[in-house]
Amino acid sequence: MLDRFFLAHPRSVGEGYWEHFRVASTVGVKMVAGGLACFVHALVPSLHKRTGSRTIRGLNARLQGRVATQAELDGEYIYEI
Repeated sequence: MLDRFFLAHPRSVGEGYWEHFRVASTVGVKMVAGGLACFVHALVPSLHKRTGSRTIRGLNARLQGRVATQAELDGEYIYEI
């Protein structure tokens, strides 16, 4: 039971429990912060114009195992399909 709830998933992604905790909680905090910035932007459109997009791009790059480029964070990255 302990293994199923706490250890199996971190092991399946090549992490220990505490490493997975750190990564997942960091991603979660950044998502909440980006979401709050989006909410503030909804109320006052002149504030946080790119914060939500920048947060998403940065998290996407991190979860893909790389560092986002400044062009990506600035929204200048052209995606190839």
